[in-house]
This record gives sequence, C-alpha cells and structure tokens, in this order.
Amino acid sequence: MQQLTEAGQNIVNSLAARYQLSQDAVIHMLVSVNNGSGSMAQFNCPELGGSGQWMRGGMTMVGDMFNHGLKATVDNLCNELSSALANNQMFPVIPAGQPGSSHWWPGDLGAPFSSGAQNNIRYAVFPQRLAIENNGQVTVYDTLDHQIGGVSQQQGGDTSLSFSSQYGTISVNSLPVISGPGMAPPPQTNFATPAPPPELAPAPAPNSAPSNDVIQLLEQLGRLRDAGVLSDQEFNAKKQELMARI
Repeated sequence: MQQLTEAGQNIVNSLAARYQLSQDAVIHMLVSVNNGSGSMAQFNCPELGGSGQWMRGGMTMVGDMFNHGLKATVDNLCNELSSALANNQMFPVIPAGQPGSSHWWPGDLGAPFSSGAQNNIRYAVFPQRLAIENNGQVTVYDTLDHQIGGVSQQQGGDTSLSFSSQYGTISVNSLPVISGPGMAPPPQTNFATPAPPPELAPAPAPNSAPSNDVIQLLEQLGRLRDAGVLSDQEFNAKKQELMARI
C-alpha cells in the first residue's frame, strides 16, 4: 500500500468516511491526482465506476457516461484531493531521483518543461532529454532535434509511448537511450501504429441521450483533445458514438 504521512492518512480517513469509500479507493485516487500534478487524473477504480478521467475545472469521464451523480462524486473527491496535495505533505519525502519521489527523474536533468503520467508510466520533458519511469525504472532518452508537444501511451497490451513533434507522431523507443534499462523494444517503425480508442464500460443507459447532454459531452471531449489527453482518432470515435445517441 502507498505510504502516507500522518496528516495524509488522516485526510484519507476523513474522505473515505464522507464519501463512503474504502481507504484503498481514496488512496488510488490520491495517487492518480498526484501523478497528474493536481490538475488531472487517469484512474481505474471499481468503486468509482472503473476507468475514467478527471480534469480540474473541466471534463470528468466515468464508465457510466450518463451517471451524473457518479461524475459529481469523482469531481468533488478529486478537487478535495488536489487541494489536500497543495496544502499538505501527503507522502513521505523521498530524495529526488529515487523510486517513489515526486521528482523521480535524475537530479542532473534539472526542472522539466512539462511532466505527467499515462496509467502506470510517468514522463518528464527536459531540454534535449525525455525521462520515462515505468514500474520504478527510469530511462532517459535523447530527443535529438524533436520539439516535443505531448506524450501519450499506446492502448491495449503495449506499454510503449509516443510523442508529438514537428515531424508528427513518433515512438519513444525510436530515440537513443542515454541512461537506464530502456523499455521493451517495439517491433518495426518509428511511427506509432494507430490503436483503437479505449472502451469505457458500457452503461445501462437509455437508447438516446438528451441533445443538451450530447452537446455538452462533445464540448468536453474537444477540451480533452486540445489538452492532449485524447488523440484525434479517439476524439472522432467518441464523437461518432455520441452522435449516434441523438
């Protein structure tokens, strides 16, 4: 189980009681929000409808797309966890560069331009370097002349990452490894193979959703795509699914 400070454990206990969730569920969401730097989270929590995404002040997606009560619970919980992370020492302090540290990359890389997480993989972008942490192992890549604009994980069983640059969508594994064990080499080409969008758990919802709900969801999906969380392919697939409900 994730170690917490005394203050962190007290906050988790309080939230678990108020939201009628297990401590494990609250800790899972806490880690997810922390991995998203307090502003976003990707999670897979059975007590909260399975897989989903949250963005502070923006979109909340849950397995049951039209369960507004569940969306509100996730949004409120994540906002409270984000505030708790900003105002409390929730996790024990671990030296930078060691597994479990919020600054998990090698200290000589300095401060990243951007960082984030995709499921169980964390990334941080630096001048001419890209650091990836996968299952506690950190690999540093030379980004050559790429200007990295975003990092995303391939769907399905593959754990490889791709990034967008001025040359298009490129597989991280095509970059030279500077340090670390590296990730399992994917077969073939530099360009990431398009993968089907993730399937959210089907909900026992009516055959058609109110037009206002669909329009609102389309706007939220657009913001998620603009933020780099959804690819254009994933956005278009979800858009077609929602339009079919009208």
